[in-house]
Amino acid sequence: MASLKSIIESRRFEWLVTVLVIVNAVTLGLETMPEVMERFGTPILIFDRLILAVFVVELLARFAVYRLSFFKDPWRIFDLIVVGIALLPATGNLSVLRALRILRVLRLISIVPSLRRVVGGLIAALPGMGSIVLLLGLVFYVFSVMATKLYGAAFPEWFGSIAASAYSLFQIMTLESWSMGIVRPVMDAYPHAWLFFIPFIIATSFTVLNLFIGIIVSAMQEEHEAAAATERESLQDNQANILSEVRALRAEVAALSAGGNAVLSEAGESASKA
Repeated sequence: MASLKSIIESRRFEWLVTVLVIVNAVTLGLETMPEVMERFGTPILIFDRLILAVFVVELLARFAVYRLSFFKDPWRIFDLIVVGIALLPATGNLSVLRALRILRVLRLISIVPSLRRVVGGLIAALPGMGSIVLLLGLVFYVFSVMATKLYGAAFPEWFGSIAASAYSLFQIMTLESWSMGIVRPVMDAYPHAWLFFIPFIIATSFTVLNLFIGIIVSAMQEEHEAAAATERESLQDNQANILSEVRALRAEVAALSAGGNAVLSEAGESASKA
């Protein structure tokens, strides 16, 4: 079991799994091309099954090594879910699950440490992002009600209801065809409509959305610092172990030297007496 653990935790094994994930992503992409599947469909499907079998064997090996501790690592659980989805039957009502096989590519997140740190930073940012989403929702609701009352009669397609107004304001917030597509036609009927739309863009696109970026960057920085601190602690522990081993070797050498000197002195005394 120790040898199996050393294998699955080795760098070469991780690189092998990474290469298989990337190759599997390519084969899943090729399955969407009818001309390719017409010529090479059978080999591609067989190769896909072989890679899936390797992933299953890998998970079984990890479970055999870690036992119940397997479920203590969220990344192992993530791998288990991704591979488990690929094992579900994709026929009949479950045919939609065939599209979910591409989720196997997400295993790169659990393999590549830098990707794990990015995802960890995003997860750490979720509480702060929730507050901003709530603030953005309040802003959208206020402006949607105002837009419906102000422009709903003249432009029912864009602002005829709160839902339609919210969708139109979302398009404006993303700055996608907001001026020529929505705002300028509205300004033809309401020349002072810019007094409504410009503050909305400033409050959302240039203010609230930048808060998202700030929180994500801060969370990722904290994640990076935590990883760096963990690495420093690991290095310090390794150095402490090395120093303790050196001290123990010095003590053994000193003891052996003292024993050798004692033997030599006894031999010298015996020779002098003789």
